[in-house]
Amino acid sequence: MAEAITAPDAGSPPAPAPASSGARAAPAPLTGSALVLGTLALSLATFMNVLDSSIANVSLPAIAGDLGVSPNQGTWVITSFGVANAISVPLTGWLTRRFGAVRLFVASVWLFVLASWLCGFAHSLEWLVAFRVLQGLVAGPMIPLSQTLLLSSYPPAKAGMAMAMWGMTTLVAPVVGPLLGGWITDNFAWPWIFYINVPVGIGAALLAWALYRHRETPTHNVPIDSLGLALLVVGVGSLQLMLDKGKELDWFASDQIVVLALAAAVALVLLVIWELTDDHPVVDLRLFARRNFLVGSLSISVAYGLFFGNVVLLPLWLQQFMGYNATQAGMAMAPVGLLAIVLTPLVGRKVSVWDPRRMVTGAFIVFALVLWLRSQFTVQADFGTILVPTLLQGAALAFFFIPLNMLTLSGLTPDRIPAAAGLSNFLRITAGAMGTSVATTLWESRAAMHHAHLAEQLHAGNATFQQALAGLTGSGLSQQQALAQVTRLIDQQAYTRAADDIFLASAWIFLGLIGLVWFTRRPAVRGGVAGDAGGAH
Repeated sequence: MAEAITAPDAGSPPAPAPASSGARAAPAPLTGSALVLGTLALSLATFMNVLDSSIANVSLPAIAGDLGVSPNQGTWVITSFGVANAISVPLTGWLTRRFGAVRLFVASVWLFVLASWLCGFAHSLEWLVAFRVLQGLVAGPMIPLSQTLLLSSYPPAKAGMAMAMWGMTTLVAPVVGPLLGGWITDNFAWPWIFYINVPVGIGAALLAWALYRHRETPTHNVPIDSLGLALLVVGVGSLQLMLDKGKELDWFASDQIVVLALAAAVALVLLVIWELTDDHPVVDLRLFARRNFLVGSLSISVAYGLFFGNVVLLPLWLQQFMGYNATQAGMAMAPVGLLAIVLTPLVGRKVSVWDPRRMVTGAFIVFALVLWLRSQFTVQADFGTILVPTLLQGAALAFFFIPLNMLTLSGLTPDRIPAAAGLSNFLRITAGAMGTSVATTLWESRAAMHHAHLAEQLHAGNATFQQALAGLTGSGLSQQQALAQVTRLIDQQAYTRAADDIFLASAWIFLGLIGLVWFTRRPAVRGGVAGDAGGAH
């Protein structure tokens, strides 16, 4: 791991001692072709992982239709991966100490390939969700370890640029994911969105093992915090199930939802109490005693939940109510990373010069602008109108992930960075899964409200309504068919207005997050690089 190069926060508790005082010295940075190929191997694995969290978004209607379930049930394909991934990410630190970073990373890639292959063979939603859970579990260590191994490959002075290059990979995937997913779904079949991981994963695993097997990290027989792990699984799993099933079961009118809520609350409270007292916690909650980590993790989690919830909502609206097919919806989403790819190298160079809090503030303002523009969408919105906010959002992404991760991890000693990266990624991934559930639930709820308000105006005494019915029946439709057409038009208006409501509320929340970011301290600068910047997926 690269050296920590920022001063610790004042008043922070002392960091725990490294797992072993006899740990080997960090290996020398890679050079030449080995550095290029190592970066490529780690980036391919990261790309594959991030791609799988976004590629299924535009394919949800096709998956749901093929498996005979509703589009809302189909969102389990996304949330199951996110929850499983969130549960496994905090285990990265313990697994790394137990098995070594290189062995764990390569094993995760191989298992990810196997899980992807199984997802393609799934012939029911239950099996697909089960394999997506497996895929999410084995994918957990890939993102934190790709950061760790990449930082060990570069000199400390180039850590910021290394993370910027790594961050570009995570931003290319959202560009390619929706477009590739839509094209594959329309021209082949949805299982191929999982099969494409097989050659990419095999190549990344072989290349990473060839280059990094002699750079294995020290291993220690560290005991597992089994009770903490059990509480983590029960708490996060119950919370996510409650969010996913709440709308379908009428929330707290359902005994099942009440039980899930109680299980989540009890398990998470006990988790906090246990982890703060256990000698070998599976999650190091003492990190939250640091102001930057607490505020940074909260900011990035809320922002990512908003971002990911809207990323899922937009293609659903386009395909269900605007007549877009999967490819067209993918093309409308794809430009999200174009400006990000262009601007990320600039962020990598300037993140140690400019105040990262100002960079994040600018990003949140652009996010709010983008979502405000989307809140103006109507059923007459053309492709260009939908494309402009998506293109602008790329600028926000570039100035969001790297500076905010740098703020979150600043001031940490090297032995605490893996645990901090794992915990912050856990919170972010969980927030992304929750954002999907909350956005789709609120969308349905607000649409029902708008539908009721619109339908109230359509009665026998309404001249416009009678004229519309007369026009439809005059075109050859029966009275029942004409009423069904009117209902479809009301649904289109109701769901469009509901989406606008969510976009507008998200814009205001992004503006509110700006004040939160300024509770962090600006990292001290040493040697031309400020802190340890991490990426996100």
